[in-house]
Amino acid sequence: MHKPLMTALAAALLASGCAVLEPRATEVAPAIPSQWPLAENVDGSAPAAADTGWRDAFADARLQQVVAQALAHNRDLRVAVANVDRARAQYRIQRADRLPSLAVQGQMERIGGDVPASEQYTAGLGVTAFELDLFGRVRNLSQSALQQYFAVEENRRSAQLSLVAEVATAWLTLGADQDLLRIAEATLASHEESLRLAEARHRLGGTSALELAQTRTLVEAARTDSARYASQVARDLNALELLAGGALDAELLPQRLDDQVAATPALPAGLPADVLLRRPDIMAAEHQLLAANANIGAARAAFFPSISLTGSVGSASGELSGLFESGTRMWSFIPTITLPIFQGGRLRAGLGMANADRDIALAQYEKAIQSGFREVADALAEHEALEIQVRSQQALAQAANDAERLSQARYDAGLDSFVTLLDARRSAYAARQSLVSTRLAEQSNRIALYKTLGGGWREQG
Repeated sequence: MHKPLMTALAAALLASGCAVLEPRATEVAPAIPSQWPLAENVDGSAPAAADTGWRDAFADARLQQVVAQALAHNRDLRVAVANVDRARAQYRIQRADRLPSLAVQGQMERIGGDVPASEQYTAGLGVTAFELDLFGRVRNLSQSALQQYFAVEENRRSAQLSLVAEVATAWLTLGADQDLLRIAEATLASHEESLRLAEARHRLGGTSALELAQTRTLVEAARTDSARYASQVARDLNALELLAGGALDAELLPQRLDDQVAATPALPAGLPADVLLRRPDIMAAEHQLLAANANIGAARAAFFPSISLTGSVGSASGELSGLFESGTRMWSFIPTITLPIFQGGRLRAGLGMANADRDIALAQYEKAIQSGFREVADALAEHEALEIQVRSQQALAQAANDAERLSQARYDAGLDSFVTLLDARRSAYAARQSLVSTRLAEQSNRIALYKTLGGGWREQG
């Protein structure tokens, strides 16, 4: 081989991958404030919060066991994990193109026709069409595959975080519906006793048929609610077991709604809005943007010449028995250069599509940031309001219970009509139900805040 050609090939190998054609900077402008709204209402005395794992976020040991079972057996999470393995394999396949592939080859060639037939046997170790990555096309394709793999991994983290939040919410919902069922059953028993007394009075002429009918409406309304909540509890259990990936031990199920389950610490003062960038869904969108940038580099490199090498060393013989004898050594070296001249607009269209994909990925990244900011802002706005609502609803329920008790006493003393007592009973029943719903909303908001902030607020130092 000529020395100038060897020198040129060596220089090409050294320069391989040195050309950089992908965009180096992409301006991101999500247009969100630098601080959260209602920043003056956060707990300034709270200590700096480290990342909060789900075992720290949820204080109930039973819920922790249910979440652990879900993480081990939930089928959707298994799919997400399998997608990570698939993306990793795809990246390794693409990365393999950056290295030459060696293969042992054996071949028998028989030629015949008007001339006497002849045979040629060859065997050797060779490289086939290894592309010298002079302009970074192969490197960019490999980088794109790597970023796609990172994006799938972040999607797995997002799926795991969502699963933890869904399990916790479903567990709390089951406890709340257990409370509502208990309230409905207790109310039904109380109204049935009132109906029994009203029927006895009616037989003695001490009460009217209207009052008896009104008492029956209370009984049937409570009976309807009792049946509805019993059905809802069963559906809540089915939903929780589906998330957990299997049947749950009865000891792990809540019997009531506990206000201390979601023990999320207070939001520290001065927390910047760019903490959103740690959310797995936003990080996945960022990796998609980086992959799109790399694809632009590969599309640009397609406009330039490409050099591929094919070569082999081995032996050749006209007889199979003499294939490896002395004097049969052979080698071949076939460099190929391809210069695109006319592609019918294919290359420009490919670059245009890569640029459009990058613009789409940029818009999706900015929207992911905006959506995340809104979710956190909504959760913060509800957080304080729900705490006020819980306190107010507790006072309302207490007042309604007192009003029912006093109205019953005044009715028994003949000071109030049955209509007044009827209103008091309905108000007390509705207040107890509303209190449970408000407490559930407050606990669910804590879970939503934990989820929307990505499972924690500061990186471990």
